Amino acid sequence: MGPKRNGWVSYFKPPKKWPKQLKQNWKVNVGDGYGSPVVDGGLVYLHTRQKEDEAIWCLNLETGKTKWRNHYSVPFKIGGGGQSHGKGPKSNPTLANGRFFTMGITGILSAWDAKSGTRLWTVDHRSKFGKRPHPYWGMATSPLVINDRLYVHFGDDEKGFLTALDVETGREIWRHGKDGTAYASPLFAEFGGVRQIVEWNHEDLLGIEIQSGQLLWKYHLPHRGSNQNMPTPTIHNEHVLVGGENRGMRSIHPHIKEGKWVVTEKWNQKRAPLDMSTAVINNGQLYGMTHQGLGQLFCIDTESGNIIWQGPGRVGQNVAFLSIPGHLVALLDNGQLQIIEAKGAESRKVAEYKVADRSTWAAPVLLKEGILIKDRQELIRWSFTKTK
Repeated sequence: MGPKRNGWVSYFKPPKKWPKQLKQNWKVNVGDGYGSPVVDGGLVYLHTRQKEDEAIWCLNLETGKTKWRNHYSVPFKIGGGGQSHGKGPKSNPTLANGRFFTMGITGILSAWDAKSGTRLWTVDHRSKFGKRPHPYWGMATSPLVINDRLYVHFGDDEKGFLTALDVETGREIWRHGKDGTAYASPLFAEFGGVRQIVEWNHEDLLGIEIQSGQLLWKYHLPHRGSNQNMPTPTIHNEHVLVGGENRGMRSIHPHIKEGKWVVTEKWNQKRAPLDMSTAVINNGQLYGMTHQGLGQLFCIDTESGNIIWQGPGRVGQNVAFLSIPGHLVALLDNGQLQIIEAKGAESRKVAEYKVADRSTWAAPVLLKEGILIKDRQELIRWSFTKTK
């Protein structure tokens, strides 16, 4: 969801009139997985599964041809009920400091040289955990790089830890906590002038001081049964907007009062629970998809917590959102791409395109003149056709 993990695409300028159709430039079979492609310098980086291997790709953005490919064996058996989602990987890879960082479905963190595809280092803590050294449905949390450090949570459902690693070597700088990991990803935030990592693990929503790894604050919101900690929270105006299955959406305000950190709940909107889809901010409002109504888009006023707009129901199991000036880009899991004018209570769909024949869970990548779509097996580049 971009360098700030908020889905905001600053370089994309929406057309005055959206085209009626898109033009397919190329399509490449790259393998299974929900990880989003990463684009830099005319190249596309990708982390996928092919049979019993996890594969790391570097493709030419213009042609789709492979520049390099590497792979390693990762046998995996997914937990019951998740078979339709495949064997991953599910974590989004990260490109930073000339390195491509991947978190495998079983919890193996690797750094790859972006130019050659050579594996530079690996951190593997699986031996510290039980027979299933990862969450029930596999590792889905995505590594976060801030300057020269990488932040990620290792563990299974019962135990684990958040850690800061040196991006050059993989050396551990600090680790925090003993709680299990969840499916959400860590975020960077600055509250009250204090730089921190915000993460939602198996037990709590936490703020961790970025340099030392010391706990600043926490808010208890555990993963229990079907109430799963899956969507990555959203940061807005020094509030954390966090929602989970069957638990609605909350606005949490961590702040310093009389020299101590306190956490208050500003509002709790029970009619907009999230499942797996991460919400985004546009024009100061929160847009997301609730699992109620078999999937329904919504807009929440971030000040009051009131739902001010809802789309039709039955959109599907998941929507991957991007936010652009005045609009939302919403990729439904059935391969439909919707463009929604973000006008709060007057929000409306202004365009829709069929961009894949298979299910689409990975977030799309907007280019200046097009879009990259990763479906269950293929990577597809589309261009926006000019309107007359």
